[in-house]
Amino acid sequence: MAKLKLKSNRGATKRFKATAGGLKKRRAFRNHILTKKTKKLKRQLRPNSLVNKSDVKSVCRMLLIRLD
Repeated sequence: MAKLKLKSNRGATKRFKATAGGLKKRRAFRNHILTKKTKKLKRQLRPNSLVNKSDVKSVCRMLLIRLD
């Protein structure tokens, strides 16, 4: 009998990407209702960032990958 394949979390697959430096993610609060947000806030939200090291284990479990 064939072994079952595990499915990765599809929402996490769309939100995170594994890179050499860690897990890359997009910043929150940058999608809509931007008129009431200041220029400074929108500018600071612009670059992508890395997942915090305290969350890496759970994100890797959702993506079914191992970062060593």
